[in-house]
Amino acid sequence: MNAKSIKGKSTEEINSALEECFSDGFKPTLAIVFLSVSQDRKAICDILDTNGISIFGATTHGEFIDEETDQGSIAILLLEINTSYFTTLFDEYTDGNYREATQNMAKESLEKFKKPAFLIAGSNMNANPEEILMGFIDVIGETVNVFGGMAGDDQAFKEQYVFTNKKSSNNGIVTLVLDEDKIDIKGIATCGWKAVGTEKTVTKSKGNHVYTVDNVPVLDLTIKYGGLDELKQDNLQQAIEIGTNFPLQLQREKGDPVMRPGLRIDWDDHSFYCSGPVPQGSKVKFSLPPDFDVVEKVISEVELMKSKEMPNADAVVVFSCAGRIYALGPFMNKEIEGIKNTWNVPMAGMFSTAELARATNGNLEMHSLTTCCIALKEK
Repeated sequence: MNAKSIKGKSTEEINSALEECFSDGFKPTLAIVFLSVSQDRKAICDILDTNGISIFGATTHGEFIDEETDQGSIAILLLEINTSYFTTLFDEYTDGNYREATQNMAKESLEKFKKPAFLIAGSNMNANPEEILMGFIDVIGETVNVFGGMAGDDQAFKEQYVFTNKKSSNNGIVTLVLDEDKIDIKGIATCGWKAVGTEKTVTKSKGNHVYTVDNVPVLDLTIKYGGLDELKQDNLQQAIEIGTNFPLQLQREKGDPVMRPGLRIDWDDHSFYCSGPVPQGSKVKFSLPPDFDVVEKVISEVELMKSKEMPNADAVVVFSCAGRIYALGPFMNKEIEGIKNTWNVPMAGMFSTAELARATNGNLEMHSLTTCCIALKEK
């Protein structure tokens, strides 16, 4: 598999970069496209489609092909790969049928490949990522390889899109299906946040709405463990700080904990609306604010994946939570630089609304404040 990555701030810049890529005989058959909602998706897709290139695309909260992150731009990973080794699928959700949509995708994939693996992106803030993942598990089983993220919109959190050749939707899913008999795909979901205090019990919750932990309002406990001053209801910056710096860590019987930041505070009862479900009776820990150790842990986890599972790669794809931009600031570029340097091959990445992958030694599920790194290698 040959690969190249390109980026630009306009359709014209991407067209020029493509022509330069073609000049040495490189003939990509697949493009993984991450771009801002402010860019002309149709124009970019038309250029790729005209050149016979299949498209897996999503809008983002930011994009990159190296350690320098950007916003309002276009990042593309071009892959020259045998067209019999992959296919792209696209569907829209109707009446919340997330699980059914991915069940159908999984069944169609099995008709083409004995052992399919999936790179996915979904759109719409109201979609249920865990139901999306369950559709693949229902058909293929617990060990299925699925990696991806939910689309973004430059942090406006209003309308996100996924797209492929001649199709685009703000309420759908795009899937790149790979033949694992021909393509190695390995991935890791890691966040790096350190926990503080002992394990505690969620004593009242409903879905993603967490009311109390150990019978104390969750906001009050977060203030205590975060060493925060009393919060003011109208201070949006403080609310963002709570979500990005002091997430709950949902403990699992198997595998690493899953991050569940509080995205919205209910000031009437000091409860949280979290990024994903936090079942009543589940165990959680609170988090310390991030520092450079968070970045170092993510890089070391990626390096460990390289040494144990994927010594060599042809290309790398990254889905990183938009919340990490707020939490890590300039450290974010250091993290991406560390990932890039691990294999030093062409890469493209996006800042996502949620990350979809298997927790380390754990189950396939939705993540937040997490980096999902996927390495690809033709066998």
